[in-house]
Order: sequence, then structure tokens, then C-alpha cells
Amino acid sequence: MGFWKFAAVFAAAGFVSAGSASADDLVFTLKNGTNSVMTRFYTSPVSVNEWEEDVLGQDVLKPGETVRVTIADGRRTCKYDMKFEFTEDSDLDTTTDTQDLCELGEYTITE
Repeated sequence: MGFWKFAAVFAAAGFVSAGSASADDLVFTLKNGTNSVMTRFYTSPVSVNEWEEDVLGQDVLKPGETVRVTIADGRRTCKYDMKFEFTEDSDLDTTTDTQDLCELGEYTITE
């Protein structure tokens, strides 16, 4: 009987720690406030010198559209660099910015 009680407590502790890990995810809404199609969106912590994966993947973000972004990289940092790329026929150059994503609920990229 003692083994089952221990197993139940251990399993409950696992569920609690799994839930708290997702609480550390950085979640915000990205809006394309430009007149151009966004083709790529990269983020990386300011302490990392290379861009990480394209958040949009195969998708694009058309003018006026929004997407919910979740950064679940397990890091305990808030300041991230962001890089935005647009279609080749766009008048916009690649744009970069740095934000505190822990405080950010919505980010709108503008021209």
C-alpha cells in the first residue's frame, strides 16, 4: 500500500512541474501592420548571436493579419531580438527590434 501512495504523490508532482513549465512560455500576438506580406519571423534571446527557427514556418502573415506566437524554448529570459522579412516585391527592408516578451501582450510591426 505504501508503494501506491508514493507512486500517486510522485505522479502528481510530475503533473504540477509539467504545468509550471508551460507557464514559463512566452506568448504574445504578432500583427502585421504593414502593407506587405511577412514571409519570415525570427526570434532569439539577446544573449544568442544567431537567429533561431523561422516562427512562421511555411505560413505567411498578410497585411492586417495576426498570429499568436508561443516561444517555448525553456529559457528563463525575457529580452528577445526579433527579425521580420517580407516578400521580395515589398518596399520594406528586413526589420529588427528588441522587446521584453514577458511584458508584451501584442506587437504590431509597422512601416
